[in-house]
Amino acid sequence: MSEIKHIVVGVDGSDSSRAALRWAYDEAAHHGASLTAVAAWHPPALPMTPPYGAVPPEGYGDQPRQEALDLLDRFTGALAPRTPAVDVRTSVEEGNPAAVLIERSGEADLLVVGSRGHGGFAGMLLGSVSQHLVAHAHCPVVVVR
Repeated sequence: MSEIKHIVVGVDGSDSSRAALRWAYDEAAHHGASLTAVAAWHPPALPMTPPYGAVPPEGYGDQPRQEALDLLDRFTGALAPRTPAVDVRTSVEEGNPAAVLIERSGEADLLVVGSRGHGGFAGMLLGSVSQHLVAHAHCPVVVVR
């Protein structure tokens, strides 16, 4: 593998993604690399009540984006400071998590994700997003369990 200068890590709020962020942070410190924590979000569906629906409250459309920003701030804020410091950035992007991370893998030297997110079946060892990334990313992928 060539030199690792930039690591991208997918974060969705699951315990697995928190472990992936910690692993990626340690790896970034080891290599002197920068780290970008990425969270993907989708616009919410409009609230519906019979018979015709309801007017959403103010800020309803931006709520998932704000929740993703807050999640990244909490997770990255909990990382212990390093010497030398790791350049940690965050990015919140609208879209399917697998598609967002595949696109981001084009600029990364290493992509890190947790083995399982929030969806799917508890007995599965590998989630659908991590499985898709292993097959389609443009850089090496580490799946943290």
